[in-house]
Amino acid sequence: MRIEHCKTLVTGASGGIGACLALALAKRGAKLMLVGRRMAALQKVQQQISEEVGIIPLIYAADLTDSGSREELVSELQRTMGGIDLLINNAGVVDFTEFSEQDPAMVEQIYRTNLIAPVLLTRALLPGMLEQQSGNVVNIGSVFGSIGFAYFTTYSSSKFALRGFSEALRREIKCSGVEVQYIAPRATRTGANSDAVYQMAKATKMQMDPPEQVAEAIVKAIIKGKANVYLGFPESLFVRINSLFPTLVDAALHKQNQIMARFAAKHS
Repeated sequence: MRIEHCKTLVTGASGGIGACLALALAKRGAKLMLVGRRMAALQKVQQQISEEVGIIPLIYAADLTDSGSREELVSELQRTMGGIDLLINNAGVVDFTEFSEQDPAMVEQIYRTNLIAPVLLTRALLPGMLEQQSGNVVNIGSVFGSIGFAYFTTYSSSKFALRGFSEALRREIKCSGVEVQYIAPRATRTGANSDAVYQMAKATKMQMDPPEQVAEAIVKAIIKGKANVYLGFPESLFVRINSLFPTLVDAALHKQNQIMARFAAKHS
């Protein structure tokens, strides 16, 4: 896909991978609408892009789990950009917790943010893409969406579902001119992770990538247009092994899970 002049919406753009994605896309000439919950954080990203690239992206503060906010965003996109060429569903929530102790409100928030919001935002914007017979929906998943990780049960399952949605939609609209990509980074160093996650990662020797590196890899994957992309090795290999021999991965992860249990949050 050609990025220059591409009318692009990035969700979860107020920090982490999303903010780095916005900068990487701006450097390649994309026309951007950046969405996040916090206006102040979006303004910082906007200022950085303005200073480094010389363009001022549009920003819009919204809670995408709210139907009214999504409708207003779609109207604003139509008014300011006249539609969309590239939708990047990046916004996400993660919680490192024993599932039996996880706050039910957090369970709901994770599914609403990681799955329901991107599915319904795609539903709202897809007709316009189909009408123009071009466009790309990019769903940012996770390696955890192919390998179910203990103590990330809700997060992993939300990404499993997002991966399935991407696959099914891709098959449904094949030959329409609209592409669907699922891009799955491995663990990434962002503010979404708690201190416990970083302590666990150190204890288990889990590799974590900087968000700038992940963002560059995502943009390159979008340009190449491959349907499913898994970032990081050996994690990308483990995805293939898990799909063929899940019981082998069960055994391989058993010792790691015992270490992880020492760090996982317990909410009563």
